[in-house]
Amino acid sequence: MKALDALLQSMQGAIAVEGQRVVVRDEAQLPDRISGLVYEAVFSDDETKAVARWLIWETAQTLGIRPASIHELYLARGRGEVGKRLAVPAMNLRMMAYDTARAAFRAALKANAAALIFEIARSEMGYTDQRPSEYVSAMLAAAIKEGYRGPVFIQGDHFQINLKKYTASPEAELNAVKDLMVESVPAGFLNIDIDTSTLVDLSKPTIVEQQRVNFELCAELTKFVRSLQPQGVTLSVGGEIGEVGGKNSTEEEMRAYMDGYNQALGDVAGMSKISIQTGTSHGGVVLPDGTIANIALDFEILRHLSEVARTAYGMGGAVQHGASTLPENAFSKFVECGANEVHLATAFQTLVYDHKALPAALREKTYEWVKVNAADERKPKDTEEQFIYKSRKKAIGPFKRDFWNLPAEIREVIGADLEARFAFLFQQLNIGDTKPIVDQFIHAPEIHKPLPTEALKKVVQESVEGLAD
Repeated sequence: MKALDALLQSMQGAIAVEGQRVVVRDEAQLPDRISGLVYEAVFSDDETKAVARWLIWETAQTLGIRPASIHELYLARGRGEVGKRLAVPAMNLRMMAYDTARAAFRAALKANAAALIFEIARSEMGYTDQRPSEYVSAMLAAAIKEGYRGPVFIQGDHFQINLKKYTASPEAELNAVKDLMVESVPAGFLNIDIDTSTLVDLSKPTIVEQQRVNFELCAELTKFVRSLQPQGVTLSVGGEIGEVGGKNSTEEEMRAYMDGYNQALGDVAGMSKISIQTGTSHGGVVLPDGTIANIALDFEILRHLSEVARTAYGMGGAVQHGASTLPENAFSKFVECGANEVHLATAFQTLVYDHKALPAALREKTYEWVKVNAADERKPKDTEEQFIYKSRKKAIGPFKRDFWNLPAEIREVIGADLEARFAFLFQQLNIGDTKPIVDQFIHAPEIHKPLPTEALKKVVQESVEGLAD
């Protein structure tokens, strides 16, 4: 196979292929060679992409860098067996995924941290042009580059049912999420957040009826995704009782949702966490000058529902979405109130877009693209700053190569600031010295894949309008 021969030659003896296995011949050379390999995995022709992703996967397996489910750690927390108070960061890496993941791994290594999740939502896969196998390749290559070893938690965030599409064709929209699961789990997404909260109907007379379609469909999707999980793995599955940005969640809603879900699920393993609404919104509330408004996040709801999740249902606790744009003094409160997982996304994108080292010409080129191609998203009362802030994420996919191709010295400066941000968040969320805890509760089995014999199959790009990210 020409692609395999060419890629192995580019690795200059660091790895070799023997049969269907990758053998690491010179581990010291790997950090110098892996960046070129992941670039081919993202930007080359389809045959070369397939082989490059396989080489990264198998090299990582050989080194003990393995996609894993965090399910058992969360259940142990639900049983009260995790003595350390912490909130696991789940980080959506929309742009410069490889360099950003490298920064996160550097911060994790310095803190001896391992309880951290890399994730991407259904919507983000669309506008950032990052399908699951590409995203996994970038995360694993970053771990190889920085010398990280051990389980790597990669998560499908907001595998969400689109209300408008579901109303028009329930079966088609449900199958779209199932198809994404079929693509994601074999790629290495062993943590899946199912979001059917868009189907909550507050016009119904009782809370159970309001939540019924939500919990019944979540149970159906849980059964389906469990049929895909690799041998020896119990996927970590999350559900959601209230759409982020909507009304705050209540204990009555949680109990109605969980009781209905568990009954519909039967004897299949259920979820390890549950997402609730406490007052945040994705991306924050953008003021006319482009800054983010302070919000009244209800930490008491988060504390109370996390406790109910653990004591009544054996889960790790509640999940906080839309947290990255909060004030810096908010993050330690997630630990204090017992939050299980905290989702962080927009602030990393903002750091890159607004970084002083980013060439002004590239920034302006993306903004001009947004003004033309996302003009229909502009609301009548939006200022220029509000519109750009809310819509510039749509330029990430079209300009992905431009950001990957930034000069090394610029990427290093941006990477250093990303690392500092991750270090701050890891400290605030108290995940330092969690490697022993992860080692205690998580077993990541070795999973091998056959050498691909054909090019990557094209995945039809779906419309992601209206999906949460």
